[in-house]
Amino acid sequence: MFDWMVWTTPVAVFFTCIALMLVGMTVWEIKSPTTMRRGWLPIATTRGDRLFIGLLSAAYVNLIFVGLAGKFQEWLSLEAEPSIWIGFVLSMLLLALVMRKG
Repeated sequence: MFDWMVWTTPVAVFFTCIALMLVGMTVWEIKSPTTMRRGWLPIATTRGDRLFIGLLSAAYVNLIFVGLAGKFQEWLSLEAEPSIWIGFVLSMLLLALVMRKG
């Protein structure tokens, strides 16, 4: 069923983090219901809204990094393409920023 998917370690870690975040957010919502607040995003959001926006943003950062990895190698004169872990770390930092300040 998942033969088309390349299950590398970074991909598995990424999806595991998403699953753990969803479980954690569910428990957090049950223990402490959320309220709407406004950060630097142009709309009032709840924790779940910020998680959704952050996950979408993280996915796009990962896709952009994977798509440009060959160009980064060329532009920076690297011997090999940069590690996918760099894109993962950047996407998780963006997600944390959206969750905290968004």
